[in-house]
Amino acid sequence: MSGTLYLVATPIGNLQDLSPRAAAVLGGADFIAAEDTRVTMKLLRHLALKKPMVSYHEHNRAAAGQAVLDRLLAGEDCALVTDAGTPAISDPGEDIVRLCAENGVAVQAIPGCCALISALAVSGLPTGRFVFEGFLPVNRAERRERLQGLLGEERTILFYEAPHRLRATLADLLEAFGDRRAALCRELTKLHEDVMRTTLSQAAAWYEANEPRGEYVLVLAGGERAAENAVDLSQGVAMVLERRERGERMKDAVRQVAADTGLSRNELYDAALQASRAC
Repeated sequence: MSGTLYLVATPIGNLQDLSPRAAAVLGGADFIAAEDTRVTMKLLRHLALKKPMVSYHEHNRAAAGQAVLDRLLAGEDCALVTDAGTPAISDPGEDIVRLCAENGVAVQAIPGCCALISALAVSGLPTGRFVFEGFLPVNRAERRERLQGLLGEERTILFYEAPHRLRATLADLLEAFGDRRAALCRELTKLHEDVMRTTLSQAAAWYEANEPRGEYVLVLAGGERAAENAVDLSQGVAMVLERRERGERMKDAVRQVAADTGLSRNELYDAALQASRAC
């Protein structure tokens, strides 16, 4: 009979957030599969536990995942943990879960901390419907393409981001979506926890003058529901030209109208440019 894979959520900062059930499962498992064994060792010391550990992370997921599966099939129980948060959420643990499902191995979730849920709860933005995008692509062209695909999204949108990429990501979000409401949740549950409820333009301006520090969850307001009588291209052009008359740059006017109406930014820009030349 095969063993059980336990997905054990671990603290995202404050060790006191580990549940008693999670501690019991860590203590009872035959071995632990950890993203970074050094990080997990600190947690085990906090619990006064000594357990065999294997490394399982993004760069060894194929070989290590098969090795974990083999031990599960042999009857051992494994506790899977990440450095912080819930395994398999924006994490290669999803591969092991898939392997277990394909091979009839039982999987149990031991719930607990999850940065995206914590950020959503404190963001002040709608929580009833949301979509999680994880980390955006590093390549800027791919990142912009991903954001373009979200222009019609009406649900609250969440992203993870590292400090060294925050400024570029805020600039791309502002360009893609216009000046929407947002919450920047930094270092949740840690000593320097901070939640900035603001707009994209204000956040971008703040971080031009201040160095980003710590890990972020970005929570972005969804788009407005399209009106029953949708704005067509000619109406969108008129809206752009009206903004131009008020002194806005063509690029800024097109970006905001596209975000407000759902029209293609490229098509709107070309049509508005042609109309302005004809005037």
